[in-house]
Amino acid sequence: MSEHRRKPPPPQGGGRAAARRGQPGPSSGRRAAPRGATGSSADSYGSSSHGSDSYGSGGEERPYGSRAEARRAAQRGGGRRRTADNAGPGGRRGGPGGPTGPGRGRGRAAAPPGKKRFIDYPRAGKYGWHRWVPSWKLVSGLFIGFVGALVAMVGIGFAMVQIPSENIAAKSQNNVYYWADNSRMVATGTGVNRQNVTIDKIPEAMQYAVISAENKSFYKDSGVDPMGIVRALANMARGGQTQGGSTITQQFVKNTYLSQDQTVTRKFREMFISIKVGAKLKKSQILQGYLNTSYYGRGAYGIQAAAQTYYNVDAVKLTDSQCAVLAALLKGPTYYDPAGNPDLDKSATQKANTQRSKDRWRWILGEMHKDKHLTDAQYQKALQEYPTPQGRKATKGMTGQISYLADTAKKYVLSHSDISEADFDRGGYQIYTTFKKNKVNDLAAAVKKIQKSRLDPKRRDLDKYVQFGAASVVPNDGAIVALYGGDGYENGHFTNNADTSGVPVGSTWKPFVLAAAMEYGTYKTQPEGLSPLSKYNGNDKLKVLNQDGSTVLKKDGSPFYQRNESDHRWGYITLRKAMEQSINTPFVQLGMDVGMSKVRDVAGSAGILPQSMSKDLNPSFAIGTSTPSAIRMADAYATFAASGKQADPYSVTSVKKDGVDVPGFEQPKVKRAMDSNIANNVTDVLQNVIQNGTGQNAKALGRTAAGKTGTTDSNKSAWFVGYTQQLSTSVAMFRENPKDHELLSMNGTAGVPSIHGGDIPTSVWTEYMKAALKGSNDLGFPEATEIGKVQDEVGAPSPTPSVTITPSETPSETPSATPSETATSPSPTVSQPCNNWKCVPTGTDGGTTDGGVSSSPTPTDTTGTTRGNGNGGIFAGQTG
Repeated sequence: MSEHRRKPPPPQGGGRAAARRGQPGPSSGRRAAPRGATGSSADSYGSSSHGSDSYGSGGEERPYGSRAEARRAAQRGGGRRRTADNAGPGGRRGGPGGPTGPGRGRGRAAAPPGKKRFIDYPRAGKYGWHRWVPSWKLVSGLFIGFVGALVAMVGIGFAMVQIPSENIAAKSQNNVYYWADNSRMVATGTGVNRQNVTIDKIPEAMQYAVISAENKSFYKDSGVDPMGIVRALANMARGGQTQGGSTITQQFVKNTYLSQDQTVTRKFREMFISIKVGAKLKKSQILQGYLNTSYYGRGAYGIQAAAQTYYNVDAVKLTDSQCAVLAALLKGPTYYDPAGNPDLDKSATQKANTQRSKDRWRWILGEMHKDKHLTDAQYQKALQEYPTPQGRKATKGMTGQISYLADTAKKYVLSHSDISEADFDRGGYQIYTTFKKNKVNDLAAAVKKIQKSRLDPKRRDLDKYVQFGAASVVPNDGAIVALYGGDGYENGHFTNNADTSGVPVGSTWKPFVLAAAMEYGTYKTQPEGLSPLSKYNGNDKLKVLNQDGSTVLKKDGSPFYQRNESDHRWGYITLRKAMEQSINTPFVQLGMDVGMSKVRDVAGSAGILPQSMSKDLNPSFAIGTSTPSAIRMADAYATFAASGKQADPYSVTSVKKDGVDVPGFEQPKVKRAMDSNIANNVTDVLQNVIQNGTGQNAKALGRTAAGKTGTTDSNKSAWFVGYTQQLSTSVAMFRENPKDHELLSMNGTAGVPSIHGGDIPTSVWTEYMKAALKGSNDLGFPEATEIGKVQDEVGAPSPTPSVTITPSETPSETPSATPSETATSPSPTVSQPCNNWKCVPTGTDGGTTDGGVSSSPTPTDTTGTTRGNGNGGIFAGQTG
């Protein structure tokens, strides 16, 4: 037998069996040695490769009953392999004492007892998923710790927060506006429009009006609505609004914050303060603070300022009915001020706001009566008549055009930042505008000069209620350098006519139709564009055709005929000539051939907002049923002046507070809206309008210019929009009923049968542009090159066309200024359904003046007579 196969000598004492027999006590058979039974930290579960004893070296019985248990115990102790330092002779591994040590064998050494952890997780001594289930000690400990920390945090927060002071909240600063040259324009704010009053100076009716309307449990609750806070936090987590569920106490606390940021931190702080306020202040003090710090609109903070602003009385003299109106304002003055706030939201018209105010006024009085705060007699008396608030008043410095400039800039700020109106009205902002003082004065002077020379409201009733709106924009930039908004706040005119919607633009829309034809072509020439030298039928009362050759029908199924200003028989004339004389019929049919949706797209690219465009893309869409503002029309024509480059109009260059720039006021980017040659061809055609057509009064400017006139049905509005390379300016003229703000006819105004865009509006434009461009060079315009396909006599009979005498393309006499009578059919009886844009109402033939627009084939959606969409619409997408 080889040396390495020789068996080791048996141990002394007769071997393992003898050893077993020599041990005292009963034996229960083989048992695996527990880890550490020998006193060694490296004890194994077997002493040799041939088996294992059930006793350790000390003769003590091992507690394990099987080898499997011994293996599991050994596995818990450590790895199978020992270090090389413990290897015995011949490569055998021994225990820590060498080959004869107590740990000798093949098993793993037991790990020394581990140091106890403060948090036993994952749990030691557990296996599988049991290791990850926390013990009850851990759970209870963490819970107690969390509750303790929360209590400590609430206690610290409660101790640190201060009770808000209505006097501190009343502190406000002026907002300062600057001209484009950084010189000071005006400082306006709410510092003089706020005065705290004690609770005894606030009528009980006012106190109970807000309690009945907003927090019936005010005198019983703790001042905090937990569910309301939970809803607010949930809304914040979803990115929504945090409104709803606040008590009067919470609203008082919120009012005192100069920052109205909707954050979780602020909400929790508000909660702590509300708890402290509820515990420390009397209910009468809380109610007093709430009424003194609330915003009622029109820059009025507090009940005293609101009473003065809306009813010109001290708060103590307010009637029960007036108190209900002021309480209604707390739901949101933008929508509940009867004067309307269309500049902030197109839906906040005077009519809509008045109705909302009346409805809530009536409801609040009903709640006060239900809650026993009004007797039956008081309730009936309060309901007798709605107490209409007085109109707005001009504040110091906000007179003339300054009021409209500040109004326009304010709305631009609100629409381009996270600043709320209430926060803005607290003041402290410096607003740097694009307005140029000399040009603003020039525009106002031009309006007043023409107004004085042509209108005499004292002698002629038809000259009453005539209004003007105008705006001047820099091409290839978008800066608004001047605007005319009306007669001024001091004269009771609070609507900014330069920044409103509701006045149809008439034939000033036709350049967009021509641009669309040059860009897209007609269904006959696509994809090639159409040339301005193409000829269309210019005769009056033209039957309008769809692209499939069928006739456009009215609702009664009869053909729709488009009317011109007069019945002059123009025959087939070029589009250039049709633009010159502002003839309707060629552009209505051209719009149908191109597709009204493409006309809409081109107008949108030029700068007209979708909200101000008529939703009915019927034939009359081509001749101006849309209602953009003066600012947007000036900006859109500036796109032609800049050879197709468009920039959104802007009125603010920067805003600062505490010396820090407020983000959001980068200059709008200039972008390509249309091909330069298309824009240059439009300009070439519009130059001809001034030289030979309806805009000849503008030739008095004495420099190269382009422009277009526009007049609408019954002369309810008249426009002129024109430009040079340096400046694009629009002028609108209209009459308005001051009670319902409906447009009135200007027939007979200024002592003439009808007002045209080429008359007074063009005169105002020319007067202003003379002054605004004085001293500047005549830059002319880029030369337009031939474009598109020339089509002769589009729509002419085939194969044998009728003989038509086409007027010369040389300057021709402008048609009579007296519009033809438009036949109006009786109220129609619908004889067949009409469910698409091709159908038009019965009884409308599209008669117009100055090539403007008469009745639309289908009702035009222009948000009714609401024109006060203002800067929010112009700049924030609400309306144009």
